[in-house]
Amino acid sequence: MKIVPVAPSLFVSHGSPTFALDAGEYGRALEHFGEEFPRPAAIVIVSAHWEAAWPIRVGAAPRPPLLYDFGGFPKALYELTYPAPGSPDLAGEVVRMLSDAGLPAEPDPTRGWDHGVWVPLRLLYPDASVPVVEVSLPLPRHPQTVVRMGAALAPLRHRGILLLGSGGVVHNLHLARLDRADGPIDEWARRFDDWVREKIERRKKDDLVRYRELAPHAELAVPASEHFDPLLFALGASEESDSAEQLSSG
Repeated sequence: MKIVPVAPSLFVSHGSPTFALDAGEYGRALEHFGEEFPRPAAIVIVSAHWEAAWPIRVGAAPRPPLLYDFGGFPKALYELTYPAPGSPDLAGEVVRMLSDAGLPAEPDPTRGWDHGVWVPLRLLYPDASVPVVEVSLPLPRHPQTVVRMGAALAPLRHRGILLLGSGGVVHNLHLARLDRADGPIDEWARRFDDWVREKIERRKKDDLVRYRELAPHAELAVPASEHFDPLLFALGASEESDSAEQLSSG
């Protein structure tokens, strides 16, 4: 009998689309993860860049196209490819698992992959050989809904399927310091990030669901929830026996 290793529940910050061209030290951390951990049988991913009205949408195209869902970037970025396969069969399973958990879902046979999918996956698995299924963030939603999504799909981890959230703990484009990205971190961002890290390490899921009322500077760090919610998906997919490991700091 073949023993399949339990796949991780993982959250990554996909950063700017230009991470696909030069992700620096953080990119090397993602590459190291892809090399060191057992290669997953498939990947189910929730990205900040696919929000849609109910029911939850599940990408079911056999060969999803890339979406260059951004503008004003170098031409080289629009020439990148990531020809990993989709998995209509796995998408059907995801639809059933979500629906059975009281979260209405349906397949979407035409949806392509936004940059929240292909930017980090090019770093994690550059050979594009692992099948990928993307799941939408439903509108409207409560943070607990996203946790329930992760919990509903958690059994897939025991079949070697990686559950991945792609977003950003702190995401406020109005306050982004693009002209001095290597400068000191703003105090409000550092305090919010430290609070989130501490709650993850102590497995305080209820506190993380209530981050808007409990976390310092949540209104600055998370003016809209779409980049934070993929973290809640990964958190929901975690199990009590899991230990938290940080791939990169900063």
